[in-house]
Amino acid sequence: MRILVAHNAYHYRGGEDTVVDAEVCLLRRHGHDVRLYRRDNAELKHMPRLHAGLSAIWSRRTVDDLARLERDFAPQLIHAHNTFPLISPSLYGAARRLGIPVVQTLHNFRLLCPQAMLLREGRGCTDCVGRFPWRGVLHRCYRQSRLQTGVVAAMLGVHRLAGTWRRDVQRYIALNQMCRDLFVAGGLPAEKMTIKPNFVERPTLPAAPRRAGGIFIGRLSPEKGIVTLAAALRRLPGLQIDVYGSGPLRELVERTPGIRYCGFQPPEVLRERMHRAAYLVVPSTGIESFGLVAVEAFACGTPVIASGHGGLREIVVDRKNGLLFRPGDADDLGRALCEAERNPDDMRRMGAEAYQDYLAHYTPERNYELLMRIYDEAIAALPASLPAAHAENRPGR
Repeated sequence: MRILVAHNAYHYRGGEDTVVDAEVCLLRRHGHDVRLYRRDNAELKHMPRLHAGLSAIWSRRTVDDLARLERDFAPQLIHAHNTFPLISPSLYGAARRLGIPVVQTLHNFRLLCPQAMLLREGRGCTDCVGRFPWRGVLHRCYRQSRLQTGVVAAMLGVHRLAGTWRRDVQRYIALNQMCRDLFVAGGLPAEKMTIKPNFVERPTLPAAPRRAGGIFIGRLSPEKGIVTLAAALRRLPGLQIDVYGSGPLRELVERTPGIRYCGFQPPEVLRERMHRAAYLVVPSTGIESFGLVAVEAFACGTPVIASGHGGLREIVVDRKNGLLFRPGDADDLGRALCEAERNPDDMRRMGAEAYQDYLAHYTPERNYELLMRIYDEAIAALPASLPAAHAENRPGR
C-alpha cells in the first residue's frame, strides 16, 4: 500500500511527533511504501501574520502540494495526524477531489476546543464541546490571545458549516473510549470513529533492575502538572523526584526543593532511567487524550502515579498497575507519593501488572493489526462518498 502520512510538527517536540515517527517506521517495516508530508511550525517565524491566519483556515499550498504528490506518488490512502496550522483542513477537501481516502488520528481535542487540551485556568473545561467556540475567544484560551483564538475558532466554525469533518474524512482514530465519547458529543460521526491506542516499541533492557526513586518525564508546562508536583514536594521534605524535560516552567523546577532537574535527554537515556525507577509521576492537570509516557513506563515494567482523569484514567488502574490521585490536588499527590515510598513491594507488583498490560494492549504487533483494519474500512468507505467524476481515482487503480 502507498500511504501518505501528513503531519504538522510542533515547535517543541512532543508525544504526537513521537507517535508519527513510530507509525511510519512500523508501516515501512511491514513493507508499505510510506511518504511523509511534514510541515513545521518553525515556518511561522517567517510568515506574515495575516497569511498564517488565513492558511490555518484554508491553505493553497497544501492543495498544490497534494496535487503534486498525487502525480508523483499516487497515494492509496492519507493518514493525517496534526494539520494545524500550516497544513489546514484544506487537506481533506483536496483528498476528496482526488479520490483519496483519509484517516485522521485525533491526538488532541483541537476539533472541539481552540486550545486543544480542554483546559482553562489550570482546570478541565468542556464549554466549547458541541458548540461554536466563542467562549474560547472570550477567555483568550489559545496563547492568551483573542485574535489567535479567533483564528482557531473561525477554522472550526467554517469547516463545521461546510461539513468538512463529516464528509471528507472516512475514518477517525480515537485513542480511547473517553476521547471517542467526547468527539461524538462534539459532533463527529460515531459510525466513522474507531478506538486505537498508541503503542511503543518493546525496549531491550536488563532484567530485574534495582529500582529506586520517582521520576517525571515531559514538557515543563502548566498542563503537565509540574506546578502540582512542585507544590506536593514542598510539603514532603526528604523526598526527591528526578525531572526530565524542557519548557517554560524550567525556572520553577530548578528552584523547587525536592526536585533534581536532569534536563532534556535522548530517548535511550530516558528508557534506561525509567527502567530503574520505582515509579513514574504523570500529574497532568490538562485532560490527556492518551498519555504516551505512561505506556512507555509500562513497557519498562514501571508503575505510574497519575492524575485520575482523561485518557490516563483508562490506562492506569488504581492499585493494579499504579496509583491515581485527584487532578491538581497537591495534597492527594503527596499522599500517593508517600504510599509509593512506604510500599516498595506493592509498587514492584504493580510494575509487573503494568508490563502485562503493555503486552496485551500497547505492542507494535497489536497496533499494526488495528491500523490495517482501519485502513481497509476507510478504503471501503470511499466509493459511496466519491463524486462520480473522480471514481476512476479511487484506491487500487
